[in-house]
Amino acid sequence: MYLEISSPQNRLSKDAVKVWIIRETIGCLIGWIVLGVLFYLDHLYSWKEWIGWILIVITIISVLFAVWSIFIQPFLLYKNWRYGVDEEFLKLKLGAINETHQLVPMTKIQSVATHQGPLLRKYGLYSVSVETMGSSHAIPALPKDVAFELRNRIAQFAKIKEVEQ
Repeated sequence: MYLEISSPQNRLSKDAVKVWIIRETIGCLIGWIVLGVLFYLDHLYSWKEWIGWILIVITIISVLFAVWSIFIQPFLLYKNWRYGVDEEFLKLKLGAINETHQLVPMTKIQSVATHQGPLLRKYGLYSVSVETMGSSHAIPALPKDVAFELRNRIAQFAKIKEVEQ
């Protein structure tokens, strides 16, 4: 006999896409600034010709990565990210290409916290992180009221399970 566990249904905030796009754009811009400096140094100091070719290849790869990480990945992440909580498990489902289903038993949860960086703060969002003995799990980009209620529910369920044992 196996336990029937429902699939998680709760979604992240729609503003998660904006946060992820801004974060990836900032990362790509920093990378391109570094590449620009390297191209300038290559030109200024006349480095060996093969270094210039390597920089060109890296630039092409970074443009392809930017297209993926800015224009495609955030929408796929939002479309496929789900979470759920009940008295037994924290349920996480993520991934478009490689789909991952995680069940975190409430008995194993040691701590739960909310986090908010500058980009999440701009949109009034929080990330909820759950720590177990051997791993860490995060639910990104939840509205403030949802994040705090989820944090409190997980803490309550984890405490109840700890007391029962």
